Amino acid sequence: MNRPLAQTSSWKKLAASAERMALPENHLKNLVKQEKRFEDFSAAGGGLFLDYSRQRIDHDVISQLCGLAEETGALQSFSEMIDGGIVNRTENRAALHTAARDFSGRPVYVGGENIMPEIRRVREEVREFAAQIHSGELTGSTGKPFKHVVIIGIGGSYLGTEFVASALAQIADKGIHLHFLSNVDIDCFGSIVSKIDPESTLWIVISKSYTTTETSANAGLADDYIRGHNLEPEDHMVAVTSRGSPGDNPSNPVCRVFHMFDFIGGRFSVTSAVGGLPLSLYLGYERFERFLKGAEEMDRHAATAPAESNLALISALTGIWNNNFLGYPAFSIIPYSTPLSMLPAHIQQLYMESTGKAVTQDGEAVGAETGMIVFGEPGTNAQHSFFQLAHQGRPFPIEFIGVIQPHHKDYGNTSKGVTNHQELWANLIAQPQALACGNPNEAHPARNFTGNRPSSVILLPDMSPENIGRLLSFYEARTVYEAFIWDINPFDQFGVELGKTMASGIRKQMAEKNRDPGRSFKSGDPISDAYLKILFSGKFGR
Repeated sequence: MNRPLAQTSSWKKLAASAERMALPENHLKNLVKQEKRFEDFSAAGGGLFLDYSRQRIDHDVISQLCGLAEETGALQSFSEMIDGGIVNRTENRAALHTAARDFSGRPVYVGGENIMPEIRRVREEVREFAAQIHSGELTGSTGKPFKHVVIIGIGGSYLGTEFVASALAQIADKGIHLHFLSNVDIDCFGSIVSKIDPESTLWIVISKSYTTTETSANAGLADDYIRGHNLEPEDHMVAVTSRGSPGDNPSNPVCRVFHMFDFIGGRFSVTSAVGGLPLSLYLGYERFERFLKGAEEMDRHAATAPAESNLALISALTGIWNNNFLGYPAFSIIPYSTPLSMLPAHIQQLYMESTGKAVTQDGEAVGAETGMIVFGEPGTNAQHSFFQLAHQGRPFPIEFIGVIQPHHKDYGNTSKGVTNHQELWANLIAQPQALACGNPNEAHPARNFTGNRPSSVILLPDMSPENIGRLLSFYEARTVYEAFIWDINPFDQFGVELGKTMASGIRKQMAEKNRDPGRSFKSGDPISDAYLKILFSGKFGR
């Protein structure tokens, strides 16, 4: 984009429309009564359905938002991404998470080399390894079949996998229990080892560089734990890492190594070996492949559908509208489905690590607020948690997610004349309407509901692997589209480095204290030194 975002004609038109939409006649309680409101502001595509009729928009706003997408070249940038273009310019890399679930047979080139044979090779290695585990051909040191799998990894190395595993737990019939060792907190490790049998446990270390501090510390604990039970690490540990990393060293005692790629970032890596290995062990490779093909379908939709019917792009555009023009600093994801309970945690990282940027791809100030705070909880739990704020406090847009057919259909008893699933849907239908319309009460101000609070609804037909793949791809594409419109890089994450760098200096102080208990702390920061004294003394005080 050749000129600052705020100087584009579409941006200026949207700023004027925001003032117009603030007028009383454009309150959502009036907009939702318009003829064909639902038909005009909803769309189906890629296997999902999006209702955005209760967003604070009209036809002019949508037209201007689509104009913004065109003026910023968002669709073109998305096509460049899936074709292997260098869209991660700060790290001079392609961003090809879509290639990990591409079954089209077309070549995808990076640096003049077709990457698809390598993608297929890793998928086949995952399939073969999962089959060996499930058949009992591959066992631990004592011959016991594997029943527990511990994933050692943090951030993108586990969050997406945990979401998908939770979403599809109802069909996990391979006798495998997944455990996620992400936090360096020793209580995380202690909790997991209290639940596993060391002889029937496989440990998967996931790290692209194999140098991530938390993951290295936990891998060391796991190695000691395995050896402490007279087992061999090469029988009980596998690595998912980049080619040539310390974890890909033949001297490293692991059973197998599965390769990651520089062109797939951690928070976009669920459909690579990062998620593929544990999910294939947990669900079976065939179900993992169905999940991949669902993601592929939504990828195609996001890349080819026109702006006005492109679910991911529409969601991105309404997100920018809410953020930059209506001034909402946060949005919430509320899945009315317990199996989707880990989705908000995954999207927190995916979205906030991708869009929490201050400069454009060229290093210039964006000139607009990028990203929003994301949080969420399953409905109806959320209604009894933070919906007081949603209805009467500071407003924030909400994305409701509904599942038409639940996994469990064999419990048909009713309460108040409806089944549990119907009761869930009664709330799913009511909450967006209540937020939009409100309920004025001048006589009792504490019971006054102002309404005009925007929301969207995303619908899945059921909880099949394909639909979870479609939902994952939808949120990935939505995130990338917002970033492309802002002209920021959604694929780097330098913001996580500063605190980690400072921690290395504090770690050095601790290590020196461990070697010399009599030394005093002189880090140069008196407050940090005070905390170090608290840790080593075991008590707090001035």
